Amino acid sequence: MESATTEDHAGAIVNQIDLRLSEALAHTAQVTPASFPTFTRYLDADWIEQALSATGTATLRRRRLPADRVVWLVLGMALLRDRPIVEVVRHLDLALPAPGGTRTVAPSAVVKARARIGAAPLEWLYHRTAAEWAMTSADADRWRGLALWAVDGTTLRVPDSPENRAHFGGQAAGDRGASGYPSLRLVAVMAVRSHLLLTAGFGPYAIDERQYAQKMWHEIPDHSLVLLDRLYLQANVLCPLQTGGDDRHWLIRAKITSK
Repeated sequence: MESATTEDHAGAIVNQIDLRLSEALAHTAQVTPASFPTFTRYLDADWIEQALSATGTATLRRRRLPADRVVWLVLGMALLRDRPIVEVVRHLDLALPAPGGTRTVAPSAVVKARARIGAAPLEWLYHRTAAEWAMTSADADRWRGLALWAVDGTTLRVPDSPENRAHFGGQAAGDRGASGYPSLRLVAVMAVRSHLLLTAGFGPYAIDERQYAQKMWHEIPDHSLVLLDRLYLQANVLCPLQTGGDDRHWLIRAKITSK
């Protein structure tokens, strides 16, 4: 009987936490960009559980900051970029209560919790949401029966460390030596109408963006039209895109020298 009472009490606490989390997210939506209510409305909580289960990072013992709360924390960090990580935990009321009723968490515990789950469940969740949202968006806004996608590349600075410089490299600064920060090269597949990303690839700056793009051609669905810039006008790049599926097309602006 005591065990059943304890389990009931734990269940009640979890329900209260879920309610407080929902209230906190609703409040946050009032003071953050429109992307936050989009997350709270469309991000299925079951996806988070599936991400943790699929990557073997689910919380096996009771913690003040369980793995599913840490995933919400990372999402909150992305949208509340100007706030310290511990403040995000407090703002979203993510921590479980201690026996004494306090809900505060030591800063070191928050950092350890973020490191504990690693990147794998967030990567899984990204691919799950991208496939759901981007595919649905492109399917709803077809042009002559074709889903519209765009592919392009860019560069991003990453934190300056010996490891990042060794792996990513960066732009040459001529006589001034290396660039101020190491840089990575990023290529993304985006739904044209909604600008939602279907997939992305990134890595060392020195690698041509077409190499990253070619690794993502299998993500392009059938019955689609892909918009690219003139850099991609190359047979060994475009032929795999067109022949790797059914009714897949590409569109590129002609070069000045083209006849």
